Amino acid sequence: MNNDHQKIWETYTQSWKANTASEKRDLYRASLSEHCVYTDPLTQTKGWQQLEEYMLDFHKQIPGGHFETFYFSNHHNKSMAKWHMKDGNGATLSEGVSVGEYDEEGRLISMTGFYET
Repeated sequence: MNNDHQKIWETYTQSWKANTASEKRDLYRASLSEHCVYTDPLTQTKGWQQLEEYMLDFHKQIPGGHFETFYFSNHHNKSMAKWHMKDGNGATLSEGVSVGEYDEEGRLISMTGFYET
């Protein structure tokens, strides 16, 4: 199961890097419940639309911004990922930790990020 959850996590992570709403939606379909909840120190979104708006705003602030996971662990439909936030040139801007929760189909239903603001 670790491999399946890690694959889902990485698909979700790719949605942060995707440039268009259409690309993001394709990745959401492959990894997220439609009713997922995303939470970080600055916001909480519910569902694909709010998450998409937040991600697109993130790209306005950090063009090409994305996340790279450097550690992943999971058990009991929960995961913990350590990541670096990168800019469009690949420079590391910060690091953080995220906790994911998965539904019965293996899709993410909750993603909670922790980082210094």
